[in-house]
Parts: sequence; structure tokens; C-alpha cells
Amino acid sequence: MNRKPHPSSSRRYETSRQPARIRRELLEQRPLCPSDDEPLPQVEVRMGGALWHPFVFRKRLGQISRDAMPGDLVELVGPNGETLGHGLFNPEAEIAARVLRTGQHRPDDAWWSERLAEAVSLRRETLRLDEVTEAYRLIHAEADGLPGLVVDRFGDVLVAECFSLGMYQRAEAIMAQLEQLTGTKHGVLRAAPMSQDHEGFSADPYGSAEVPAKITIQEHGTRFRVNFAGGHKTGFYCDQRDNRKQLAQFCRGKTVLDLCCYTGGFALQAKRLGQAAEVTGVELDEDTVLLARENANLNQVKINFVQAEVFGYMRDMLRNKKKFDVVILDPPKLIRSRLEAEEGRHKYFDLNRLAMQLVNPGGVLLTCSCSGLLDMTEFTKIVCAAPEVGRRGQIIAKGGAAPDHPISTTCPETEYLKTIWVRLD
Repeated sequence: MNRKPHPSSSRRYETSRQPARIRRELLEQRPLCPSDDEPLPQVEVRMGGALWHPFVFRKRLGQISRDAMPGDLVELVGPNGETLGHGLFNPEAEIAARVLRTGQHRPDDAWWSERLAEAVSLRRETLRLDEVTEAYRLIHAEADGLPGLVVDRFGDVLVAECFSLGMYQRAEAIMAQLEQLTGTKHGVLRAAPMSQDHEGFSADPYGSAEVPAKITIQEHGTRFRVNFAGGHKTGFYCDQRDNRKQLAQFCRGKTVLDLCCYTGGFALQAKRLGQAAEVTGVELDEDTVLLARENANLNQVKINFVQAEVFGYMRDMLRNKKKFDVVILDPPKLIRSRLEAEEGRHKYFDLNRLAMQLVNPGGVLLTCSCSGLLDMTEFTKIVCAAPEVGRRGQIIAKGGAAPDHPISTTCPETEYLKTIWVRLD
């Protein structure tokens, strides 16, 4: 029978409350779901009926059972007590509940197993990624019905990054099932860099026994070292896999500039697959540049990697009248919140304006944005406005992330990566 929380056993969450640090004991691992006979805390969802989107923001909360703890699986109910669905709860987060399952049926062990098996099947059976790479995304958060969690596979190692407290608490149980499904041997667990600000908790990364500090993977025959100790996010950007291969077709005998090159993904594929005449990669972080050079040596190719800030580097190249046939611009996320939107748009414009000036006549610019708050339409407008007066550009292709990063039909925000290919006269 559907129940509405009784006022004497519930509380109303104050939306003006500032996030507090989660107690350390709440970071302990827990089972995927409580026993079937254990009643769940209830959380009232106001302002709307069906849970069509996996995020329930704090401003929509009504009465909350007093026993609801951060990270709990809770029953989400409407104002009349009807069950809307079930999700993972965190009162310290702006996204206070992340919906796992809509309707009256609560997620049980079989539900979790089915979700994980479907995600693995997409990558291994439908996309057949094992035939082209040892590095791909196994779990893509909301797009795989598991909001707040991404898991990448690198050979025998799984790396999980958690964006929600509830998923962090269940990550070891999830990884254990994924290891059985994939035959992997090791796991690394991380809290996302913004988890302290968004979820009210932080945690140091840790790995399973004997997990290697680095591993070598291959992508379309090119080898890369992945550093689990100090890499960004899960250690390697699997989402650009198809774009790296597509880039190669423009590079034979050409000069190539890879801006914000990270560990050299585009640069290496331009040289090894594309047979570019000359490749330069620019990256600010010293340790990352060292790993990029290690990757070049691993593949026995010559690439000039430069440690520099890209704005200053591009201006130096312009002063020296240096240009390139192919330029890749793949900056880190420049818009992390709506408060940064205006400044971020200006940065994207300035970067593209400078990068286009470095492209030889008839050359190609691949420009990218991984800011989910900047959609393709707006990014396209920025790119179209960036060429100098009197210079004509032609958009020859648009794209996004590789298909192991699917887009959820109920969560358009999962379409975060935008790529635009521009030929400049």
C-alpha cells in the first residue's frame, strides 16, 4: 500500500541550507540494495508528477522520513502518497535524489545485475569494442540507467569515478559484478573532483590489491600508457576514440598541431595512423607531457611535445608567423556551472579565434567542447563567429563522443562532447 510520510516521522528539507561535509562513516561501502522486507525511507517529490528525468533537485523535495540518511535507497512519493519511483538520496546535494527506477517496483539484486549486464553487452556484443581497443567506457551514468557513476575499462583494470555519494557507497559491489562479467582483475575507485562541492563529500582514490600504477592499452593498434595515480578523470579519454581515427584521414604528409593534447591521443594517431609529416603537441601539465613523450617512444614515432599554456603558445606562433595544415583544439571543460557560462563562452571564442589563425589556407581545424552546459547549437554559433573578418570557413562535419558514451533519451545532458570539423580558406 502506498504511504504518504506522516508529519510526526518526517522533516522538510530547508533549501537554503549550505552543504555540510559528509561524516567519514557514511563513505563506507554497503550492499547494492537492502533486503526486500526492509522498509525504505520516503521522500516526497513536489512540483510535477512522473519522474521523466533521473535528477530530482532539492527544491522539489517535500516531507522526508527522519530515518533517511545520505546515500540511502529511498522511495520517491508524490504529494498524494503515490509511489513515483526509487532513487539514491543525498540531502546535502543540489541533485538530492538520483532516480534508479520509476514505478512501484524497487530496484533489487536482479535489477542491478540486469542493468550491469546490459551495459557490458552494449560494449562487447553490439559495438564489439574488444576488436579495436582495450580501453572503453563500460558504464556511462544516466545513459546506462546508473546516474552518478562512470566506469572505464583499461585492459584488466576497471576505473570507477563516482559523482554521487550513493553510487560511491555501492561502487565495490558494482565493480565485483563487472569483474565477473568482463574477466578483469583489478579496480580503482575515485570520487569525482567536484564531489565535495556538489555532493558534500570527498574521498581519496584507492585500488584493489596489486593494482598496477600504470597499464599499457592499445587503440586501433596504437599503444598508450594509462596512469592511474595521477591521470585526469579515469586516466584516458575514451570518448575521442573515433574522432582520433577520423582525424588521421586529413594528416598524410601534413603539419599537425594538437592543442591541450593531454597524453598525446590525437597527436599519436595523426602520426602513426595518419602518417603526418610533422606533429606538435601542447600541454600545460609537466607530468602529462612526460607521459605523452613516453607514449611517443612506445610507438617509435617522433612528436614534438611542448609544455606551455595554449593561449601564450598560440600567440607566440602567430608572432613567428608559424601555421599548420591541421589543428586540434580539445580544451578541458571551461563551463562547470551556470555561473561560469558567460566567461566560458568567451574563452571558447578566444581559443577558436586564435586556433583558426594558425590554420594554413585549405587546412582543417577540429574544435571540441566537453562542457555539458554548452549545447551544439550555441557551440556552433561560437565557432561560426570565430574566423577573422574576410576569412571563410566551411563546417564539413559535426560529431560527439564514441558510442560507448551513449546519450540518454531522458537526460539530454549526457550529450556533453561536441566536435566540429572546419575547413578554412
